[in-house]
Amino acid sequence: MTSPYQGYVYAYPHKTAYRPLDPAPSLRSVWEHEDKSALFLYLHIPFCEMRCGFCNLFTRTGASEDLTDAYLSALERQASATADALGDAAFATAAFGGGTPTYLTAAELDRLCDIASRFAPLGSVPLGVETSPATATPDRLRVLRDRGTTRISIGVQSFVDAEARAAVRPQKRAEVDAALDAIRDAAIPVLNIDLIYGIAGQTAESWRYSLDTALSWKPEEVYLYPLYKRPLTGLFRLGRDWDDHRLALYRQGRDHLLAAGYEQVSMRMFRLPVSSVGDTAPVEPAAGDRAVPPAGGTEYCCQTDGMVGLGCGARSYTSELHYSFEYAVGATEVRAIIDDYVRADSFGTARVGFRLDAAERRRRHLVQSLLQASGLDRAAYRARFGTDAMDDFPDDLKGFADREWLHVGPDTLRLTPEGLAYSDAIGPSLFSSDVRALMDAYEAR
Repeated sequence: MTSPYQGYVYAYPHKTAYRPLDPAPSLRSVWEHEDKSALFLYLHIPFCEMRCGFCNLFTRTGASEDLTDAYLSALERQASATADALGDAAFATAAFGGGTPTYLTAAELDRLCDIASRFAPLGSVPLGVETSPATATPDRLRVLRDRGTTRISIGVQSFVDAEARAAVRPQKRAEVDAALDAIRDAAIPVLNIDLIYGIAGQTAESWRYSLDTALSWKPEEVYLYPLYKRPLTGLFRLGRDWDDHRLALYRQGRDHLLAAGYEQVSMRMFRLPVSSVGDTAPVEPAAGDRAVPPAGGTEYCCQTDGMVGLGCGARSYTSELHYSFEYAVGATEVRAIIDDYVRADSFGTARVGFRLDAAERRRRHLVQSLLQASGLDRAAYRARFGTDAMDDFPDDLKGFADREWLHVGPDTLRLTPEGLAYSDAIGPSLFSSDVRALMDAYEAR
């Protein structure tokens, strides 16, 4: 707890805790006893036009048209195998993430929507798509709008060109403005703008400028991210840290958005209330998940509902098994994994994953709930597990309460405003010793 920025917990356990499954179970056996009434469909595109200095996502740059075509063909093969294994299934929501899905051309995005439509009727379930200033072009956005996209998330990070360069994101302000104009012209219901605080040279004044500029577009959502310098990323080699500065900028951004009428959903996510945006108000299905679709139809619950991921960087969740493909951040390793994926003929098994026993399922429910501003519903926890969270995690939760990071109520365990500020320390502290050991062993390889 020496730093409030230990790690961004967008899922539990992290993919560095996954290991090869031996024997590799068939997807049919993995899903046959699962509740498939309200699944989350996620399609992953591992391509970007550039690698930002803060990025540790599974992605590569400079993909040729031949490679994107081969990747979509592999995605079609995986979709066929997955659909056969699932049988009857219903989806509550869908998302395209990455990478940058709009790295694909308009025609390729149409093809991607065709693949997704095999599982979820686009246009009748919410669909969220990530984009970037360079790729949010009118032709791409027109395809996404016509195919039922309800949410667009764009990574702006800063409206100050010098700060964007400092974050190793060499975009121009004019390009950002053109992209936001195009998104609003496309009339996609929910716009999310991502901003980053803690960039070298960023001040309270320049941060306020980026916040106000973002608000001038009247986004339905705003995400505020602390800058992380992660291993194998360009900024990691700078060797500086800005904990106090980042905390001050976080509090400034939080208070500014709350004063502007936004509500806080998690440490990162702020949204306009439902009454402000009608029926397209978004929900956050997992603690910090980057694929965050708007609500609509059957509500998706990250603690209990499953996820079907397609693409070599996507993960899938069942109640007892999380699985994916191999994981890497380094460019050489990522390219090798993508090359293996596009050559693969068989997608009928789960190759790499993590099996959750009863204790890990309780822990995941706690993490996925506690890092949301709404907190953990104690009655729902007892109904699912037959125990109370305070009894299952007494030392951790008492410690948070003693620091005044946690409010312990009869019905809800909820982080205080200061607790939310320390979400990136609280989340990692809740990892089990087994998961920590696996993650440490992965990092040591």
